[in-house]
Amino acid sequence: MRGHLPRLVALAGPVYGELLSGVVASVVGAYWVAGLGAPAVAAVTLAGTVENLLLGLVLVVASGTTVRLAHAHGAGDRAGAGRVARAAWRLCALGSLLIAVPGFLVRDRIAGAFLDGEAAALAADWFTVAFPAFALFFAQRIADELFKGVGDTRTPLRTALLGNALLLVLDPLLILGPGPFPALGVTGAALALTASRAVALAVTALLRRRHRLPAPAGGALAEGPLTEGLLAEGRAITATGAPFGLDFTARMGVGTVQLGLVAAFGVPAVAGYGVGYRVLLIVTMAFYAVRQAAAIEAARLTGAARRAGVDPAVLVRSLARDTAGLAGVLGAAAALLCAAAARPVAALFTDDPAVAGEAVGFLRMAGLYLLPYALVVALGGVHQAAGAGRRPVVAVLLGLTAQLASGAALSGPFGVRGLWAGMTIGALVQLALLLLPLSRRRAGAVGDEPRRNVPEEASEIRLIERNASA
Repeated sequence: MRGHLPRLVALAGPVYGELLSGVVASVVGAYWVAGLGAPAVAAVTLAGTVENLLLGLVLVVASGTTVRLAHAHGAGDRAGAGRVARAAWRLCALGSLLIAVPGFLVRDRIAGAFLDGEAAALAADWFTVAFPAFALFFAQRIADELFKGVGDTRTPLRTALLGNALLLVLDPLLILGPGPFPALGVTGAALALTASRAVALAVTALLRRRHRLPAPAGGALAEGPLTEGLLAEGRAITATGAPFGLDFTARMGVGTVQLGLVAAFGVPAVAGYGVGYRVLLIVTMAFYAVRQAAAIEAARLTGAARRAGVDPAVLVRSLARDTAGLAGVLGAAAALLCAAAARPVAALFTDDPAVAGEAVGFLRMAGLYLLPYALVVALGGVHQAAGAGRRPVVAVLLGLTAQLASGAALSGPFGVRGLWAGMTIGALVQLALLLLPLSRRRAGAVGDEPRRNVPEEASEIRLIERNASA
């Protein structure tokens, strides 16, 4: 490997493990809840949907924290790194308060807006635990980002594995109540999740003391107008993280609409889509791991470039090329895997021929979607962390619109396969919009500076790396 690839892989590997452990834990938890009956499954499904919506808001602060901290770290700005940490914790406290208190007070209304009867009551029971504990979820994300912002993605992986391992143990104990344990059902599932997050956060706090992370208070932070500095940093974190949160929320919203379109083709189509979607979730987590790694590296090297007095566009071009190469390999591998293993994988989830057929059709069509999707996701991290977040957001919004429009149009003559084709069209539109300025002006991933010759560019990149490592 060359260039930025070794560091991208080193950063992305633990992130993928962290993301994958969460997926596995949620699947296993859903298995235990499934034994409680359809109302419990519906309640937990609603709870997961609400948390995913809230995650979009959390990602604004979490992603903004990572990028701002990595930038300060690369620039050698310890005072700036401290301001980022303190502002992030204040935003975490404010966000937790604004979500947890109203959510708890209207938990019954939220549940009743989507469900009724026993399912609504069970969902309200979940929210009774989950909303007060939302601060744990928010705080864990911020704590993880403080590690990632200084280039440590292994510690968040370890705490994620610890929390999810604990969840795997607590779920059957608190849901089903074997032996001396009470059978708490859906409430037990919420308590198990809360307990696992509390332990993971406590361990993270202990580990933070052993690492040279930015202190949330004291030292250089005492200099200057502290309040104004923190307010300005809070606004900067929010502005930097907003494209990440909007990207996630838009994709979640379109996914919900897509599910509604699939439902028009019957239960087997929905079930097959559910099976295929779970498989795609596992492989696409690798793309999002590269995205996080690329964002961390783009912000760090941009800070180092400015510290060295070098144009950041030079390093962004180089990083974008390596990121695209890594994402392209992963996307192509995922596409081949889905196409080749579609039938045996579907057989692992269902023995219903109709459902299996729909799942196989979805996975094989997804092979056309995964390569452009991998490039869009990964390159979006470079753009957003380098200060060009508006471009990928516009590309995503227009691409998702194209996905829904083309999918709906093609579903008439081609049935549910038309919806799968729409996903590919949407991903291609996103990629074309993301790359259009590059091909038109031969500029870097951000900025419009013309390309330089290779020796000059390589020399500047080495200077940047020396300053980043200093």
